[in-house]
Amino acid sequence: MKISLIQQEFKGNKKKTVSHTLSMIKKAKGELVVLQELHQDEYFCKSEDTKYFDYAENFNEDVKFWANVSKEKNIVLVTSLFEKVMDGIYYNTAVVFDKGKIAGKYRKTHIPDDPGFYEKFYFTPGDEIEPIDTSVGRLGVLVCWDQWYPEAARIMALKGAEILIYPTAIGWLMCPETRKDELCEKENTLSEKEKMLNAWISVQRGHAVSNGVFVVAVNRVGKEKDESGVLGGIEFWGNSFVFGPQGEEIVRAGRDEKIIETEIDLKKAKEIRKIWPFFRDRRIELYECIENRYC
Repeated sequence: MKISLIQQEFKGNKKKTVSHTLSMIKKAKGELVVLQELHQDEYFCKSEDTKYFDYAENFNEDVKFWANVSKEKNIVLVTSLFEKVMDGIYYNTAVVFDKGKIAGKYRKTHIPDDPGFYEKFYFTPGDEIEPIDTSVGRLGVLVCWDQWYPEAARIMALKGAEILIYPTAIGWLMCPETRKDELCEKENTLSEKEKMLNAWISVQRGHAVSNGVFVVAVNRVGKEKDESGVLGGIEFWGNSFVFGPQGEEIVRAGRDEKIIETEIDLKKAKEIRKIWPFFRDRRIELYECIENRYC
């Protein structure tokens, strides 16, 4: 199967950004095309501001738009949209389209609340972890902060997901020019940046190995300022990748905007599970504690 990952910058407004995304999709060669988290707009969770809830007002129109893109290109398309259910209830939602039809959607379940990533202000946590069946396979679509949780990856794999897919928006905090922030100063040293990036890559690589699946992550790039001035903003680190079921790096991007193209063979994962039977040796009778907040 051919896969295309669209790693791009925010272009200043929704119209320009979507237009650029479309130009990249037209060039993409994959049967499966994956877009990054909240790809239509800036990553607005850098601050808490009610004006950004307006972005979700066009959710239904956005769904129709991307369904049409999927139909015209004849692809499976993984999008990441801001969903409004009603006033006061909003979700960070990945909608998957299969050649024009909605194959399914996933609402981000793990919601962060950290400097520069104030997502709890905007998003209600999703309450379901289910894979989505498509013409290219069963997709375990999760979103960004979900990356750090082996439980979510395991559940998707146990329910038959053949690929774990993580639309993502993650990067390094930029310090404000007007003041010195201890957290920013610490996180902007080269060694700390390398630790953060390596941790992000390593934990997802572990999901691939422990579950015998392919793992795909698509992250945005570029610098986006924080309009509130509390923080300088975020420098998104890109590094979108695909790992195989033994943790082998199939492809990995840098920090530039680009279309990442690769091919995978889902049959390979089935063979790897015969060699590494991790699911057989799970001691499920000992895992009751995992359902508690702490043990």
